[in-house]
Amino acid sequence: MGLLDKLKKNAPQLKEKAADLAEQHGDKIDDAIDKAADAADKATKGKHAAKIDQAADKAKGAVDKLGEPK
Repeated sequence: MGLLDKLKKNAPQLKEKAADLAEQHGDKIDDAIDKAADAADKATKGKHAAKIDQAADKAKGAVDKLGEPK
């Protein structure tokens, strides 16, 4: 059984674990996304601030969606 086969087999369990972690630690994840966005903005000297903010917002939305209670 190859690596991809193992991942496919365990995907539902991994998704459930990720959802549980997102639900428990969503605020910490959002803070990390903000720090990463700030670092990227600083590295690009603000040239791509709008795109970076848009990407950070989408990432936070994905975490929120993943962490929604069932």
